Amino acid sequence: MDSESGDDVETSTEKTTLVTAVEQLSQVKLNSRILQNSIVKQVNENPKAGWKAALNPRFSNYTVGEFKSILGVKPTPKEDLMSIPVGHCGSCWAFGAVEALTDRFCIHFGSNIPLSVNDLLACCEDCGSGCDGGYPIAAWKYFVNNGVVTEKCDPYFDPIGCSHPGCKPIYPTPECVKKCVKGDLLWNESKHYSVDSYLVNQQPADIMAEVYKNGPVQVSFMVYEDFAHYKSGVYKHVTGEVLGGHSVKLIGWGTSDEGEDYWLLANQWNRSWGDDGYFKIIRGVNECGIEDEVVAGLPSNKHVG
Repeated sequence: MDSESGDDVETSTEKTTLVTAVEQLSQVKLNSRILQNSIVKQVNENPKAGWKAALNPRFSNYTVGEFKSILGVKPTPKEDLMSIPVGHCGSCWAFGAVEALTDRFCIHFGSNIPLSVNDLLACCEDCGSGCDGGYPIAAWKYFVNNGVVTEKCDPYFDPIGCSHPGCKPIYPTPECVKKCVKGDLLWNESKHYSVDSYLVNQQPADIMAEVYKNGPVQVSFMVYEDFAHYKSGVYKHVTGEVLGGHSVKLIGWGTSDEGEDYWLLANQWNRSWGDDGYFKIIRGVNECGIEDEVVAGLPSNKHVG
């Protein structure tokens, strides 16, 4: 018995040492720079990569930890996935949803009125943790049940503008005020709604049909270190560790001159990042989980016009 107890203690000690080492390594990694010449070299010298990497000036002073803070997608709870019809601030989940719905209002009703990310970010209690990440499908449910006001009524809380959602310094989630900044606008009358919220089938043909018929959709995917270096071409993960989930607007698809099928997506990191603010990712192989959770809803004509 004593011998067995001694073995247990030794094993426990070894496990504790291993965990501590991993934690120390993780902290070192978090404090290191996100942009690395080695990643640029590895991607650009790989003939099978299909895309070009660069030291993006947008992230020139970012650590891995700071870059992770702008990746704000939480995995959708399993029970929500089962119940949904198939069809400086980590606020990408809110931007992706609001931008897709804004485009759908324009497509269906000719209404070119930007909607408020701030309303969704601050006031959706069931969407997650605001600036610490949220659930895309919950955002679309919020559009159905609560609506979202216009950007003119409730502008984004960062007064400098959004180089990334929630640029440095990292901000806490803004307070939900439920009052338009301009006195001549009323909160409830500024609300725009979605009539439904749904997940699109994961098959590429179904995703394309949805975008073709109804407009852009919101998608989420896992971000690796190399994605921060994206400049042009059809992205596929080449190197680097996984950093977190990100959410963006999928607006179209195509095939490159080299014959690679791709999705075309709009990022929220402004035009200085990537290919004028856009990027392509390989289509049909669920790269980085890009086809796993495609979310959308149809706009309501309430308060339109």
